[in-house]
Amino acid sequence: MTDPATTPAPTDGAALLDEVEAFHRRFNVFPTEAAFVAVALWDAHAHLLDCFDSTPRIAFLSPEPGSGKTRALEIVETLVPQPMTAVNASAAALFRSVSSGNGKPTILFDEIDTVFGPKAGDNEELRGFLNAGHRRTGVTYRCIGDGGQQTVQAFPSYCAVAVAGLGSLPDTIMSRAVVIRMRRRARNEQVEPFRARVHEAEGHMLRDRLAEWAEQARASIVGAWPDMPDGVTDRPADVWEPLLAIADAAGGHWPERARAACVTLVTASRANDKGSTGVRLLTDLRDHVLTGIDRLPTVAILDRLNALDDAPWADLQGKPLDNRRLSKMLAEYMTADNEPIASRNIKTAGSVLKGYYSADLWDAWARYCPPPPESPLPPLPGTENTI
Repeated sequence: MTDPATTPAPTDGAALLDEVEAFHRRFNVFPTEAAFVAVALWDAHAHLLDCFDSTPRIAFLSPEPGSGKTRALEIVETLVPQPMTAVNASAAALFRSVSSGNGKPTILFDEIDTVFGPKAGDNEELRGFLNAGHRRTGVTYRCIGDGGQQTVQAFPSYCAVAVAGLGSLPDTIMSRAVVIRMRRRARNEQVEPFRARVHEAEGHMLRDRLAEWAEQARASIVGAWPDMPDGVTDRPADVWEPLLAIADAAGGHWPERARAACVTLVTASRANDKGSTGVRLLTDLRDHVLTGIDRLPTVAILDRLNALDDAPWADLQGKPLDNRRLSKMLAEYMTADNEPIASRNIKTAGSVLKGYYSADLWDAWARYCPPPPESPLPPLPGTENTI
């Protein structure tokens, strides 16, 4: 029998998460209350990875340096199990670390914009590792051996990953992440200076208590299906399910705060998510170019797309969108009759021009684009139909 005198008293999960959040607040300025809630839950979830089918990435992103991203990673590092700082680490080094059998590291990837930024290339191998490691069943396949003796080996890739960087990330990573949009501190926003020699030990004490609570809460978290807030489905639900399960196990005010944070951050990600370039093109055609009209010549479409503010069309890798690229991009999508969207003849006064019909785009708009604005913009001047 277990000696009650040696059995540790149950840890108050809600109070512990309060302390974790307070520790972040001493050194970090996050943009919203929701961010503090999400980061504290993410710290805790890293101790319970084997309870979940997937692990959300957490991404601290900002448009400018000096916005507290690295400091956020430093505080996270003190609170998670087996932190592994990876600045410009190769995919091979990462998946071998994860599959080493010595426990799963928590990968902290600073300056990730140097890996996925506009001057860094595609880095498909690392992207593949990060994507595969989102799922518990995720593996990375590699050939090992020499010459004709090579064999294919599967390396497990499942691990918790926190990243920080400038700008944005590939869509496949962003859709699997809780995104914290960092910003520079205002003059009236004060934080305590972080001194590793002093404060790491404090963080490690909280880390050890999180690990202890994780063991106590494991039975209630394994197989949990937390209720999702209305409207949170598909990939966002996958991202938030582990965090809500942690909040439910902790109890207190955390279930309510976690769901409020979920709605806030999912809504913000949708507002910032322009989708793929193709979806952005379809959406801009619907909301800004073909609004209220049923057809338009290609030349007019290009003029209007390239004139849009806050749109990429005037500068696609140094060149404006042209007829050839517009045709290629739209041909990736199908009409309601399952034919590639293509230009057709449009009769104008005295001539026939190639252009696009709204009827050919309706099916793609319905399938791929976000809901249209509640108050659609009026038609642009000069876009009246001409037959």
